[in-house]
Amino acid sequence: MSTARPPKRLVVTSDDFGLSGPVNEAVERAHRDGILTAASLMVSAPGAADAVARARAMPSLRVGLHLVMVEAWPTLPAADLPDLVHGAGLIRSDQGRLGLDLALKAPARRQLAAEIRAQFEAFRATGLPLDHVNAHKHFHIHPIIAGMVLAIGRDYGMRAIRVPRESREALRRAEPGAKPGLALDTAPWAALLRARATRAGLLVPDGVLGLAWSGAMTPARVEGLLRHLPDGLTELYLHPATTGGFPGEAPGYAYAEELAALTAPASRAALAASGAVTGGFSDFAR
Repeated sequence: MSTARPPKRLVVTSDDFGLSGPVNEAVERAHRDGILTAASLMVSAPGAADAVARARAMPSLRVGLHLVMVEAWPTLPAADLPDLVHGAGLIRSDQGRLGLDLALKAPARRQLAAEIRAQFEAFRATGLPLDHVNAHKHFHIHPIIAGMVLAIGRDYGMRAIRVPRESREALRRAEPGAKPGLALDTAPWAALLRARATRAGLLVPDGVLGLAWSGAMTPARVEGLLRHLPDGLTELYLHPATTGGFPGEAPGYAYAEELAALTAPASRAALAASGAVTGGFSDFAR
């Protein structure tokens, strides 16, 4: 019997699962009626309990942990995170300065390690199998944070992690005339994360689609990406919601269009034509 891997494998993920009712509803609709195979859970967001209930009713949906280390709700009490949380009780939004503080301040590092562990604990408490790990605004590519996530995640059975590296050629093939910029600011850190995660025995995608067009993954773009899907293991991620106007939403994101992209007949047809095998990361892990 042949054990060769199919040339194209695809995980279609929704980030921010648990952020709000409109996001959770979109995740359920996109999984039941569209091409969505996985979702990344924000364990302390306002809609987290509803998201977990929906996930339990959809055992075919693979659910991972969307670590929050910037600009959202912490799991630990704000009083335990004085270097990380601002007056409104949310984790700071000054991502660049926060990254510098983690390099310079040992108390900030200890607080963040405790918060990361608390989020893994909260995910474990849901009883859902841990499909993968990634982070809000990809903050896990920060070398210090990456070390924490790799070390702590090992205690919770983490088997797969997102490495946000996107082929510009794939974007140009999907949308002729597109001129996506180079991710020179994050590419070195993503490459380092890939090397460290691979060395730790974790599954990482060969490529990720959704970075350059984050919040603007229109039906036409998603269809184009699926028609030109590269070989290997690809993660295609979006931010669907039935509507905007909820706390924590990203200004300017085309939430309803991204939901439409996941449920459009053209997307389903393009995926079928690609021959890709779909699933969650746990379906492809060794």
